[in-house]
Amino acid sequence: MATSSINIKNRRATFDYEIIESFTAGIVLTGTEIKSIRQGKAGLTDTYCMVENNELWVKGMYIAEYSYGSYNNHSTHRDRKLLLNRKEINKIAKAAQQPGYSIVPLRLFINEQGYAKLVIAIARGKKQYDKRQSIKEREDKRAMDRMFKK
Repeated sequence: MATSSINIKNRRATFDYEIIESFTAGIVLTGTEIKSIRQGKAGLTDTYCMVENNELWVKGMYIAEYSYGSYNNHSTHRDRKLLLNRKEINKIAKAAQQPGYSIVPLRLFINEQGYAKLVIAIARGKKQYDKRQSIKEREDKRAMDRMFKK
């Protein structure tokens, strides 16, 4: 199968959070959901993950209704189960219980086998001054790139 061009990112996550460790998880989807993702109609804004009953769930992930779907089309913001092994789930659950830590989705993509995967991360929230520092570093990098292109 050819390499997919589907690569949906959560740009807010790297701005609002400091990434500690990331994992790649499979997602349990219905037929119309995967077809909609392959069309690129999904979003990760305001999305978060939770551990419930030793299972990892992604909440608030938007996947548009499939345009050719019939009466059995999916709900756009339903909770979806993530697939990781037990050791990884336990590690994520332990980290999420610590104050200031969250589980955030970073990227949604389709791998070489055609499966939808979600990159999630254990992250710590940034303070306002950390965000200003990130903006300053980004602007400095742009200025350096401009200087070297001339």
